[in-house]
Amino acid sequence: MYLSCGNTPLVTVLFLNLEHQEVKLKMKNLTIILLLSFANSICVAQNNMDDALAFQYYQQAQYQEASILLEKLFTKTKNDAYFDMYLTALLKIKKFDEAEELVKKLAKENPKNLSYVIGLARIYQEKGQPDAATKKYREVLSSLPADEFKIRDVANRFYGFQAYELAISTFLEGRKILNNDKLFTYELLSIYRYKKDKNMLVQEYLSALAATPQLLLQAQSAIASVFEEKADYSILQTALLKKIQKEPEVMVFTKLLIWQYLQQQEYEMALRQLIAQDKRIKDDGFILYTSANTFLENNAYATAVKAFEYIVSKGREHPYFLQAKVEMINAKYQLAISGQFDRTKIFELANEYNAILEEYGRNPRTVFALRRWANLQAFYLNDLPKAENALEAALAIPGLASADIGQIKLDLGDIYILTEQPWEAFLIYEQVAKQFESQVIGNEAHYRSAKLSFYQGNFAYAKSQADVLKASTTQLIANDALNLSLIISDNLQTPLDSNALKMYADAEMLEFRNQTTLALKKLDTITITYPRNTLADDILMSKSKIFIKTGEITKAITTLKELIETFDTSIWNDDALFTLGELYEKNIKDNEQAKTYYQKLINDHPGSMFSSEARKRFRILRGDNIGT
Repeated sequence: MYLSCGNTPLVTVLFLNLEHQEVKLKMKNLTIILLLSFANSICVAQNNMDDALAFQYYQQAQYQEASILLEKLFTKTKNDAYFDMYLTALLKIKKFDEAEELVKKLAKENPKNLSYVIGLARIYQEKGQPDAATKKYREVLSSLPADEFKIRDVANRFYGFQAYELAISTFLEGRKILNNDKLFTYELLSIYRYKKDKNMLVQEYLSALAATPQLLLQAQSAIASVFEEKADYSILQTALLKKIQKEPEVMVFTKLLIWQYLQQQEYEMALRQLIAQDKRIKDDGFILYTSANTFLENNAYATAVKAFEYIVSKGREHPYFLQAKVEMINAKYQLAISGQFDRTKIFELANEYNAILEEYGRNPRTVFALRRWANLQAFYLNDLPKAENALEAALAIPGLASADIGQIKLDLGDIYILTEQPWEAFLIYEQVAKQFESQVIGNEAHYRSAKLSFYQGNFAYAKSQADVLKASTTQLIANDALNLSLIISDNLQTPLDSNALKMYADAEMLEFRNQTTLALKKLDTITITYPRNTLADDILMSKSKIFIKTGEITKAITTLKELIETFDTSIWNDDALFTLGELYEKNIKDNEQAKTYYQKLINDHPGSMFSSEARKRFRILRGDNIGT
């Protein structure tokens, strides 16, 4: 006899051995039970095998094979999941009549099941009968029940065969039927984001944020991932300004507007909104303080100064008064030393640092102000004795951390170079290097010692020091050391190269002393004096750094482009590409050009120390979410 699953024989029952008549009846019953259980297991296994094989065929677009198994599975289970796959398989192999006959029969048997109406519409659409398809789709939308789960199910079916507009219409119609505009928010946001429907994405988020301000971070991430150009942000800005005008009390709109200005690097506009918000809500100022630091990080020093000044103007009782005051002066410092500096402003800034020292004394908490003050005296106000005496006295401040002592000594070494005491500078650098061996500050001391030897023309010692530092754990120092080593080794091949390198070292020393005009003249003289020298790419890189230092950004960009175009194998290529990207991003505010240079760096120099940061910046400019 046969045991079967459905109408299909699966296993033949083992015949009973007639010779064993003495076997007890209960043993016969047990055998039958075991055989039935075994047969049932085979039945389930067969279904699972069919299911897996059908899915495999379907995934591999073998629709003819899939349709045979799916028909069997749907007939047996009446599961709508199998129906959807079966119908799709029939449509893919263009068995329209068979599909239509099946769906009409199912629709007649189950008139309330909208899946079959949708299926019929799909068939008409595939057969090239758009009017008939549209009629059926309208029938679905007009027949939606007042049931959130079923409405979502219908929309998901539309989404399943990429009928996104119909899915949207289903959700919107569902809101009307259920009289609830807050329903289906996440589903609609997901579809709008996928379709890159920027207008509707903005509108849906603005509708949701009023009731659920916790969505702000998600909104920022989603919007940034979809928006591609400046015009996109104007959609958000226009919509937000209208919302703020109608609902000024909803603070989340103002926060999103501020974020929008920051994304577009419109820092002055962001600050206006921040101050307006601060006056309305009178919070502890944390948002304004952190935004001011954002301005600082993005080289918007003037705007940062205004932001910190506003916080300071609120008085000593403000929780961020002292931090804001310190950061305000630091922002002024960055503003003063970037570009063509104004001696009067430098002098005023030095006085502000001095005021901190007078008010709070010279102690571990104010040593940062003392170091900045000494730097201004030495490099900008040309009062070297005052700077040297202040730093030497600072070493006697009780309670200083060893790291602060190390930094002060490095500053002092730099000033000894300016006062033409190279031996003193060398000794103090070596002292710090020994005290902080294998630490960042120790490696920095080793590098400054190597650079000092380079300035003096002691190239062999400078290279030996640089070669050791190439293995530094600090990428920046390792990269600088590698470049210094290569400059020396590449330009000592002939006496001509050696003499040119000495002039180049002199120019580097002038740039270190902040004598930028003389440094540029010296660099130009190298080519005139030694026309066949091998330093052309190094000279271009040095000139670009000087132009950036003096705020001549256009000249810097031109020089860097010349370097990249002329010397495609230069050691400076990755530095130049990253610098160009940064200049276009932060100075020129041309994100597309910035992305171009970051992308070129990533592609052409994957092993560069700049590639990781370039990739991060590229993704941010592209709108990716980098918060995680």
